[in-house]
Order: sequence, then structure tokens, then C-alpha cells
Amino acid sequence: MGLSVSQTPTSDAARFLAEARDGVNRVFAARGPEIRRAHPGPVGDAIVYALESPGKRLRPALTLAVYREAGGRGDATELAAAVEVIHTYSLVHDDLPCMDDDDLRRGRPTVHRAFDVPTATEAGFRMVPLAAGFMWRGAAALGLAPAVAGDIARTLFAAAGAGGMIGGQVLDLEAAGHEPSLAQLVRLHGMKTGALLSASAEIGAVAAGAEAVTRSAARAFGADLGLAFQIVDDVLDAVESSDHLGKTAGKDAAQGKATYVALLGLDGARAEAERCLAGAMDRLRDAGLHSTLLANLARFVVERRA
Repeated sequence: MGLSVSQTPTSDAARFLAEARDGVNRVFAARGPEIRRAHPGPVGDAIVYALESPGKRLRPALTLAVYREAGGRGDATELAAAVEVIHTYSLVHDDLPCMDDDDLRRGRPTVHRAFDVPTATEAGFRMVPLAAGFMWRGAAALGLAPAVAGDIARTLFAAAGAGGMIGGQVLDLEAAGHEPSLAQLVRLHGMKTGALLSASAEIGAVAAGAEAVTRSAARAFGADLGLAFQIVDDVLDAVESSDHLGKTAGKDAAQGKATYVALLGLDGARAEAERCLAGAMDRLRDAGLHSTLLANLARFVVERRA
């Protein structure tokens, strides 16, 4: 029997997300003094400011969910926090004037507004090795062999590099003012957004010692979920207010950005998000991974309002 998606999953998913968010926030709070000692002055303050900004923590939650559903029994919170460090670094740099030039992120001034552009730029760069430290400590806490930790590191940093998040950002900048095809848009966001979500899920499977078929399914599930997430982001940017979103609404259209809404319209974009959700469910079903938690998290991504 295939994996079924509950019609009322949001409360369960929201509860799990809240637990994951609280755990990651505790890790960041505990590491704050250490970060400031390692990076004294404004850069350390900027790193802590960025990490402590309120957020959904979806990526580490996905790592934790897959870890649990794939049979993991330890505390993978610090390992999952490494994924969030990479995500947060990307937000710090995405918001810079040379990129999206945004003033608001997660309901607070962006890092370059709270500090300055050079400080935000350096803080972002320093968060990459910081993520590696979180990753190695998290792997050690789970008792993972060095080879497994290395596998996780390769998965995480490949997703963050030129073949993933950074490459997707380059494509995003190049696409501004143009009208890409759906295939081009899928490639762009598959790299910019989907790669890290895919890695988040795959890391959970690797840490749990899952078989190759489960690892592959988790990776593909995360990729489809990443596209659904981005499509919903595009829809929310078009229909919600800045106060509601905690970031500047309508900036995609104002900057001539390539979005699913611009290409497909609101109804078409929503339909595409549902198609991606169905694809994500198929990945789990085909691998025999029957997880109500993962199904509910996926539905939450599509139904969210912020």
C-alpha cells in the first residue's frame, strides 16, 4: 500500500518543526560564546545575530525526520544544525546589495543592515568552516565512523557549492529580466533551493546507516520538496505582506526575477507545487519508506502561509 498523505497533517508537522527548531536554537545558543571567542568583534556578533534570527529551521528538521524514520536513535540535533548554518550563510549573502539587496529577513534587519556590508560578507564566509565544525561534532556525538562523517561532509558541501546552491544563485542573477522556460526554472531552483533540502534529507539517511535505496529515496524526496518549497515561496511573495512574511514581499516582481508565478500564474504555480508534492511522495513509496511524519512535513511545506 502506498504512502498516504493525511488531509490534516499540519498540526503534527508544526509540532515536529517546533521541537526541531527549539533543539537547533539551543545548540546555537550554547555555541554563541564559543563563536564570539573564535571570531572576536563585529564579525562574531554578526554570525551569532544571523544564527539566532527566528526561522522555520525546515532543513535541520528534515535531517532529523529522515534520521528518525530511517532508524536512527541518537541525538542528531547538532549534526542537523550544521545544515542550518549553511542555509543561514546563504541568506546573509543573498541579502547583500550585490545580490537581492534586501533590508528585512525573518522579521529583523538583514545582517548587512544591522552591521555593514563588509561585516556581513565576512560573516557569511566564516560560517562555512563553522558549519564543518558543527558537522564533525554532531557526527562524533552519534558515534559515526570518520568515513561516514566524511560522506556527510561531501554531501553537505557539494550541495552548497557551484553544482548546487552557489551555482543556482548565479543562474538566478543571470535570469533576472528574462523569461526562462519551465525546465530552466526547475534547474535553477533545483540547484539554489532543492540541492540543500535534498542534502538535508540524505544526511539524515546516511547518519542513520540507511541502505542505499533509502538514501537515494531520501535524496530525491528532498529535491522534490525543495522545488515545492520554492514554488510556494514564489506564491507567498506575490500574495502576502512583508509583515506577514517577515521579509520584503513583492521584491521578486519588482526586480524582474524569474519565478514560477511569473511563468505559470498563481493557479499554475500552485498546481506545480502539488505536482512536486506528489512526486516527493512517490519517491518514498517506491522505496517502501512509509512515513507519516515525512508525508506530513511535505504537506506542511505546500500548505504553509509564511
